[in-house]
Amino acid sequence: MQRVPAGNVGILVKLYGEDKGVETKEYGPGSYWPGWNEQWFLFPTFTQNEIWTKSVHEGKKLDESITFQSKEGLEINSDFGLTYKIRDGRASAIFQKFRKGLEEVSDTYLRNQTRDALSAVASTMSVEDCYGSRKRELVTEAQKLLSASVGDMFDIEKLTVVGSFRLPDPVLKALERKIAATQQAMQKENEVREAEAEANKVIATAKGTAASRLAIAEAEAKANYLVAKSLTPELVQWQALAKWNGALPQFTGGGAVPFVNIK
Repeated sequence: MQRVPAGNVGILVKLYGEDKGVETKEYGPGSYWPGWNEQWFLFPTFTQNEIWTKSVHEGKKLDESITFQSKEGLEINSDFGLTYKIRDGRASAIFQKFRKGLEEVSDTYLRNQTRDALSAVASTMSVEDCYGSRKRELVTEAQKLLSASVGDMFDIEKLTVVGSFRLPDPVLKALERKIAATQQAMQKENEVREAEAEANKVIATAKGTAASRLAIAEAEAKANYLVAKSLTPELVQWQALAKWNGALPQFTGGGAVPFVNIK
């Protein structure tokens, strides 16, 4: 008895006779009784997560990392993860084409197609772009190419970078120096802008203070002018008399009465 578990489809291969070959029919979950010349292969229909790494402690015990080149021809190496699944009804076609199980197809065909897609996109970018600001663009565009190349059999859900890109040491050190210099230049530029902003603030404050003082002075001058213009000898004498309490000084010159104009 052959059992096809949930989340899988069964592919029936006839080994001998006139019907020798792979059936196009896919068998869903259930139990089946194959004939003496029949062989079964199982293909999972749920989402698969594949990781190709340099480390022997992840995935398989060999270096499965992917290497591609920038437009300068410099090698970039990294670990990648791929999330995908078999398209509905295409398990039989996959087996007919590769004559292998899904794990082997993933390790060879899908990995090679992923590397080709990364190489195609990276060949249009500088190593600095790949390592820096356009890294996300590189992976996104590579995923689009990969989906186009294998889309007749697989649905590509996500291509991701696992960890960082690995570059040759001389290239990495040169990039790190350039990035550090750029960051320092940006920091100094920001400091200059801050200093200019602070200076402009001081100037604006000074101008505001000066304008305020000028307005006050002009108002006071105008008030003084109006007061001076309104003064007459008679008004001055009247104001003095209004404030006089009627007491005469003890000594007066010539007996004149204060504030009194004899004329």
